[in-house]
Amino acid sequence: MTVTDPTTDSAGTPALEATAMQRIGMLVRDARRHRGLTQQQLAERLGTSQSAVARIEQGGQNLTLELLGRLSEALERELFSVGPAGPTHLRVSGGVPLRGSVVVKSSKNAAVALLCAALLNRGRTTLRNVARIVEVERILDVLRSIGVSATWDAAGRDLTLVVPEQLDLAGIDADAARRTRSIIMFLGPLLHRAPEFDLPYAGGCDLGTRTVEPHMIALRPFGLEVEARGGQYHAVVTAPGTADRTIVLTERGDTVTENALLAAARTDGTTTIRNASSNYMVQDLCLYLQLLGVGVEGLGTTTLVVHGRPVLDADVDYTISEDPVEAMSLLTAGIVTDSELTVCRAPIDFLEVELATLAEMGLRYSLSPEYRADNGHTRLVDVTISPSRLKAPIDKIHPMPFPGLNIDNLPFFAVIAAAATGSTLIHDWVYDNRAIHLSDLTRLGADVRLLDPHRVLVTGPTHWSSAEVVCPPALRPAVCILLAMLAAKGTSVLRNVDIIARGYEQLYERLVEMGARIEVFHD
Repeated sequence: MTVTDPTTDSAGTPALEATAMQRIGMLVRDARRHRGLTQQQLAERLGTSQSAVARIEQGGQNLTLELLGRLSEALERELFSVGPAGPTHLRVSGGVPLRGSVVVKSSKNAAVALLCAALLNRGRTTLRNVARIVEVERILDVLRSIGVSATWDAAGRDLTLVVPEQLDLAGIDADAARRTRSIIMFLGPLLHRAPEFDLPYAGGCDLGTRTVEPHMIALRPFGLEVEARGGQYHAVVTAPGTADRTIVLTERGDTVTENALLAAARTDGTTTIRNASSNYMVQDLCLYLQLLGVGVEGLGTTTLVVHGRPVLDADVDYTISEDPVEAMSLLTAGIVTDSELTVCRAPIDFLEVELATLAEMGLRYSLSPEYRADNGHTRLVDVTISPSRLKAPIDKIHPMPFPGLNIDNLPFFAVIAAAATGSTLIHDWVYDNRAIHLSDLTRLGADVRLLDPHRVLVTGPTHWSSAEVVCPPALRPAVCILLAMLAAKGTSVLRNVDIIARGYEQLYERLVEMGARIEVFHD
């Protein structure tokens, strides 16, 4: 007679253990599908077989701690932890020069614009060299929630998107949408897909109130009317009145220009956009639209002429250009640590004013011969900086639309000015709160006086000192604090750094490769 133990299953595995393994298997399966991976693609990331992945998902594979860790890494999601992980913090041992070289990664702002633009295309869009950052993942979460197929290649660098004939706009992931300001760029593509739809309010960094009215002005000529109600943008679309239209943007904003381009791309006739941004992400978007068959004239200028096509159906392959803001971040890391450092693949078109300002301040640097990015258009150089004695510029430092100094690069000049002799006025006229966040540099010994919500006066040179600082709720000021900690002798702690992952891919690891002493830890 055979006696069956109720605490085991038919295979002899303890029932509680089998149940746990099945729950883990379902977690793995759901996370894999959420990432748009097949079992074979996950197997390639793990260095195992498709059948082994199938057994894991069915709860029939013994799991070691090492395999659990590899699964979390492959799926880019902390599936398993011992106790609550808590927020992420950095421990920085500063005062150490950096060395060697670092390669600039692709633009996150271009990536999110192109992800939104893929909604225009009935064919397959393959985006290469996509930034693996939180902001991109949030947009992907939104796209997948409305039915878009988004699949990474085995290396996790290239992304293929296929848009269904009918989008499930009612199923939109509102939580992911509210945590990114980029959701506002869904208005341009979606006005071609539905006569009426809702979008959650746009979110993002804490940079003060930024009106969406410039977007409304840009999109009304395409028949879009938007009413804010119940925490959402309620959009109603009617047929545009004329075949040809001229739009004068009241604000030369990047996302405003991109929204107008996205609306014009599938609108029959000719659209002229005046006072358009010609910044790097706009140029990437124009190049992508040209691949789809949209006529775009005036690339790199403030007047764009778009010859729209009601149907866009093409299998296209586009490589995203390098990020000038990341390039400036890495240059700043070398400058404030008094380092000999080479930043490779820097998009020089979008750094010339910044480098000219740094040259005025006394920075010694050299440029390699120019070469082209993989998109065939963007000019790249390698920038080598040397330890320099910096002095404050005579004039204030302030941003301007491209080809002026990039608004996202402005905060880095506060850190650089703190290392220079003399007083520098930093005027951030675009954002309401960001200058306030820069005053956190005083915690590390900098002399930063807040004159008003838009202006700070920085006096150096600074004898940096270590400190414990809570990350400000804005991306670039948060990175500025980290870079100042690299310059400060002793051990500093930067708490709650998750916001940095919104705009930077593996920033800490890459700084460590150049000699920085940074340790990631949790409470």
